[in-house]
Amino acid sequence: MTQTRPAPAPAPVQDAPRRRRVHRAWFVATVTFVTIIGAAAFRSLPGLLIDPLHAEFGWSRGTIGAAVSVNLALYGLTAPFAAALMDRFGIRRVVAVALTVIALGAGLTVWMTAPWQLMLCWGLFVGLGSGSMALAFAATVTERWFTERRGLVSGILTAASASGQLIFLPLLAWIVEHHRWRPAAVTVALAALAVVPFVWLLLRDHPADVGLRPYGATEFMPKPPPVTGAARRALAVLASAVRTGQFWLLAGSFAICGASTNGLIQTHFVPAAHDHGMPVPAAASLLAVIGVFDVLGTIASGWFTDRFDSRRLLAVYYALRGVSLLFLPMLLGPAVHVPMVFFIVFYGLDWVATVPPTLALCRERFGADSAIVFGWVLASHQIGAAVIAWLGGFARDVFGNYDMVWYASGSLCAAAALMSLVIRRRPSVVAVARKGA
Repeated sequence: MTQTRPAPAPAPVQDAPRRRRVHRAWFVATVTFVTIIGAAAFRSLPGLLIDPLHAEFGWSRGTIGAAVSVNLALYGLTAPFAAALMDRFGIRRVVAVALTVIALGAGLTVWMTAPWQLMLCWGLFVGLGSGSMALAFAATVTERWFTERRGLVSGILTAASASGQLIFLPLLAWIVEHHRWRPAAVTVALAALAVVPFVWLLLRDHPADVGLRPYGATEFMPKPPPVTGAARRALAVLASAVRTGQFWLLAGSFAICGASTNGLIQTHFVPAAHDHGMPVPAAASLLAVIGVFDVLGTIASGWFTDRFDSRRLLAVYYALRGVSLLFLPMLLGPAVHVPMVFFIVFYGLDWVATVPPTLALCRERFGADSAIVFGWVLASHQIGAAVIAWLGGFARDVFGNYDMVWYASGSLCAAAALMSLVIRRRPSVVAVARKGA
């Protein structure tokens, strides 16, 4: 008698595939974005302080502009060392300490009575703290957590600073107008302190800290050991980079970028508009609107950077910026009118759209050292800003208006466009292989 084998049991029905979870890199990028927004409060205040400090203490605009220049210069010069310090001690620690130093400097200004104290508090302390929170922070996060979408992410993180300006500038202008400048300085200090626990609890230094690969990577990347000798490494990277013409072209064009944005518009637009009869809150609101469109322009620039030649993008950005500055003296007046709104929108779209392609060119030319190299390029950006912040105030004292500064900056932007076009790109691996064949 033949035994009948039992029918095989039906195969278990597999569960529907789980939904793909959002990669942790996007949460880190979000934390970085919010952190930069909170820290951006201090960058919104200097342009609002020029007239109140001149009225209260009788300090010249050149003197006040010199303190802003120290701040801007240290903002840039600290950046490459901050990038190296992040490699040594981690992003979290460096950023938390930087925010605390910013709060200390901004808070101490309420007791100042002499120009050297403005130089110390706003120039030295806030300059050092802000330099550690500079774009090198965004570059380091992008480099560690992403291998894809780097252009887009760098654009988003760059736009965070403009978002902070959008949030804080109208508020600070209202405080200065109705309660004078000291409560505004205290607001900046509190905003910086409020972000510290947020950074300490939520930010992570490297994907390996949570057992993940960087976004877009095909293999797990172990966390590199801490790099000792941060200052020595930053200087060694600089010594190597300065031997290349590409570094000088990037640094020179980015210096002009800083001169025509942070040094000029961010520092002097409000007092220049006030010279033409425009109320300070209205002028500050226009500057905040620049921040709105800066967010859109910078994110779009990051998207373009992933798809187009970064050199040509830079040339277009600088050329358009220069043209807009040449028209600005004709647009300033006591009231906000349509041509001025058009300038604000146009300039906002171009404000820091230069950052993603500049960062991409640094990454392409300098590889693993790109974050530190970009820190030095950013230093040139802030040196350019510092020079114009001081010269703008000096020119206002000498000529009684800012017209000469607008025209000179527009001409410099044309030079930056030409410099961008002559940057050589590194040959691709495929091209080198074909040449060898």
